[in-house]
Amino acid sequence: MTLARRPLVALGLTLLLGGCQSLAPQPVTADPMAGAPPITQGLDAEGLSSLLVAELAGQRGDYRRATRGYLETAERYGDASLAERAALAARFDEDPQLLEEAARRWQALAPESDAPARLLASLALQRGDWSTALDQRLAVIDRGGEGELLDFVEGALETGADPLPLLARLRRHLADTATAPPDAELATALLEAAAGEYRAARQRLERLAARAPELPALWRIRAVVALDSESPQRAKAAARRGLTLAPGDPRLMLLTAQAEIRLGNLAAAEANTDALLEDHGDTPELRLALARLYLEEGHPRPARRLLLPLIGDGDTPPLAFLLLGSIAEEEGEVDNALLYYRQVPEGERFLISRIRAARMLVEHDRLLDARTFLRIERLRHEEAAPELVSLEVELLDEAGARAQADALLVRSIDQYPDATRLRYQRAMRAYEGGDLAAMETHLRAIIEREPDNANALNALGYTLADENLAGRLDEAQRLIERAHRLAPDNPAILDSLGWVYYRQGEPETALPWLERAWAAMPDQEVAAHLIEVLWQLGERERARALLETAQERFAPRPAIEALRDRLPELTP
Repeated sequence: MTLARRPLVALGLTLLLGGCQSLAPQPVTADPMAGAPPITQGLDAEGLSSLLVAELAGQRGDYRRATRGYLETAERYGDASLAERAALAARFDEDPQLLEEAARRWQALAPESDAPARLLASLALQRGDWSTALDQRLAVIDRGGEGELLDFVEGALETGADPLPLLARLRRHLADTATAPPDAELATALLEAAAGEYRAARQRLERLAARAPELPALWRIRAVVALDSESPQRAKAAARRGLTLAPGDPRLMLLTAQAEIRLGNLAAAEANTDALLEDHGDTPELRLALARLYLEEGHPRPARRLLLPLIGDGDTPPLAFLLLGSIAEEEGEVDNALLYYRQVPEGERFLISRIRAARMLVEHDRLLDARTFLRIERLRHEEAAPELVSLEVELLDEAGARAQADALLVRSIDQYPDATRLRYQRAMRAYEGGDLAAMETHLRAIIEREPDNANALNALGYTLADENLAGRLDEAQRLIERAHRLAPDNPAILDSLGWVYYRQGEPETALPWLERAWAAMPDQEVAAHLIEVLWQLGERERARALLETAQERFAPRPAIEALRDRLPELTP
């Protein structure tokens, strides 16, 4: 089955308008022991000692030691309240694994409580583990709590989660439920649409409409599904029906506007977006979101009309300059676009604005202007200078001026000796040129200056492992394991760790690391590694299924093609 990968239309904007708060764990702003349950059981001397150590550690801000003390005492007495105190203390420590350990112990001691399940769901969301987060929410529902499944699914899809595993899990849940609540049915329909199963989604929504036609959310999801399946007339009708039940609902008004855009009724669409601004606060955030909606639908004029009022004071959002620059660029107004791009201040969108400006000039045969622009920007923004040098090197490479790129890089490393990015770029260029010795020299120079640079450690270790250099696999493993200790959740390092174990002849050890890497970073190189290990372990069906998925999902896919050449029996 071919998976529909494009996002559901305007989902991010509907989340903004809906004020969805369910996905982000709430920040801890007070003493973690405030409000903790009292300790009521009697303690022996050892238990009392452990508890006092934990209490004192918490008062001193040593939350790791406090957590360990509470966990030890909770284990000794089987007391859920102590495990809860451990979880509360762990929230102030910076180790998510410690917090998860405490939460799991709390859940084991208090299986009837929703609180540890909700905490575990939040932790799973933080690491992008949507399946585990869904399992925890369903556990809450099974105990009679509220799982807020529709909000959860909307947030998951907005961040690019794969809908298929979530859909399979929700379908199993519904199969075990006599009468599923509307929230679960709507969430499942949304996942079906995201997976391209529009007929199943429509049928599910029609059945729900027969028993709960008064729900505004039903008509909102029907409109979303209709838009995503290229049925704007149906979307418009569904959104209008929803508005009869919830007049002024901003998400339904937005869907009505988007349906009008798809139908070519721009005047009606603009009337709807103007009403949204008037009724729900003419904020920069809403103007930006609506402008992006028009741009995604290919209508720059109304997008520009929404953005221009944001220009002219000192509080102009950087995104407004970036979007106006892209509109001017699309309309061939190169110098006007350059003016907008240059006004993006240092911060989150600074580099992308300079990249777009420089590439725009190159595309208009103005390479010298692009280089002049980047040199001026380096003078204006000294802290960002190394990143701008890196961009100029890439532009010179693309223009076939590799010698000039090399010279610029060497000069800039001397000028910015602390710029690890430039040294790393030089190492990768050496690798691309087949000079492994030079690559290793440059990476070791980084490691010597920054012994805890996990990326450099991983790059060197992975290269040694991937090249399968005689006598150096143990060294590769030590480098990667060191990188993993520094960045235990980095998916690229998880992939390297699995790959070096495989190279060492330990495919069973390699498999779980590669599976974790694939779950966190599904790219074609990780897929190739996982397929090869599955094949060598005799899991032929899983290997071929993943190969099919990778071939559908990735283009180009050199690592997959190289694997097929090495293992022609993969393709029956």
